[in-house]
Amino acid sequence: MLNITTSRRGMRFAKMLVLTNIVFLSTAYAQDNFQNAPEATAAEARLSFSDISYLNEAFIDATPTDRKDGIPVGKLGKDGGNKALILKLAQEIADGKYGNFDSFLIGHKGKLVFESYYRRGRINLPHPQASATKAYTSLALGRAIQLGYLTMADLDKPLINFLKDLDQTKLVEGVEKITLHKALTMRSGIRLSREQREEFEKTPDLLKGQGQVQAYLEHSAPITPASQRFKYQFDPMLVMQVIEAVVPGSAKDFIRNELLDKMGITNYNWGTDISGLPKSGNGTSMTPRDMIKWGTLALNKGKWNGEQLVPAAFVAKATSKIVDQSEEYDAPSRGVSGTAYGYFFWQADFSTGDKSFLAKSARGGSGQNIYVIEELDLIVVTTTHRPVDSSVEVTATRVVPAFIKQ
Repeated sequence: MLNITTSRRGMRFAKMLVLTNIVFLSTAYAQDNFQNAPEATAAEARLSFSDISYLNEAFIDATPTDRKDGIPVGKLGKDGGNKALILKLAQEIADGKYGNFDSFLIGHKGKLVFESYYRRGRINLPHPQASATKAYTSLALGRAIQLGYLTMADLDKPLINFLKDLDQTKLVEGVEKITLHKALTMRSGIRLSREQREEFEKTPDLLKGQGQVQAYLEHSAPITPASQRFKYQFDPMLVMQVIEAVVPGSAKDFIRNELLDKMGITNYNWGTDISGLPKSGNGTSMTPRDMIKWGTLALNKGKWNGEQLVPAAFVAKATSKIVDQSEEYDAPSRGVSGTAYGYFFWQADFSTGDKSFLAKSARGGSGQNIYVIEELDLIVVTTTHRPVDSSVEVTATRVVPAFIKQ
């Protein structure tokens, strides 16, 4: 004879088990927004990034929330992408398989379709950008061109032509060879030792304004075709000096008014260089969602909400392969080849199977990266802190395959 009481208890237990599993899934993945994304407290926001405590658990969301921040949202899978593959990767990131990721976001076809935070990641906490700052500096120069303060032809003119406060009689031989084009591709040819730069910094007042360029160009070795080879150094400073020289007001106000405000980027930090100008090679912090905005600007060929903020021709040049860096940075066995440098943007071919896709990216130390893959209408953002595996290879081998139609 059937024991009805036992049967009902069994049914209740089964229901409890199902509910427990649902709660576990929502905690681990937040796929249906049962959880809110982790936010930094006011006290945390005042801390150095390295002092931010780790999250107790990862936040992984395949249905990002519309935060009315100018970023349309969608659903992973429904709006594109293989949901299972991305969630598997996100869990591996949460488990530490690829080192210390802080965030991992995906935009596809104009919508944010995936958002996740780990360790020190917070949705409202600007994350140090390191050299991704260079790409923002490049786009700021593009904005000056869009507004007519410079032209595309000016990119090939001697950079010193724009810096009227320089005493050109004291500059080293060959400075006229330094164009904006050369500086934007890390080929100014300036050669200074670390000891020389440290000596300059003992008298910071002499480095204010264009005094910084004056000091560098007085004490550099002569500029020659041989010296104008790719060297990852302080060349972005030269570009920021030109922005400061040609725009009305200050470069700081120009960048805020003409780029950041227009894209609704208000929660950020942009440091000040010893010259008094905005930092240009590093020194910014942006939230991961705002990194999606920078990627959108590049993907849309300089347009934001229908307004042309940066000339399409400049974006095309900035994100093109100008300086070959394949020998140093390629990893064909891990899907990365054809690495090159443009105007403070990196380019590489991401391969999976017999297919290859050009990825254009802003990259900052260890993994503060924005990848734009036009052919897939895809933007991938990662933020990390060391130690961490290459997010370039993770994106090439794990994210790209999830957005290729099989």
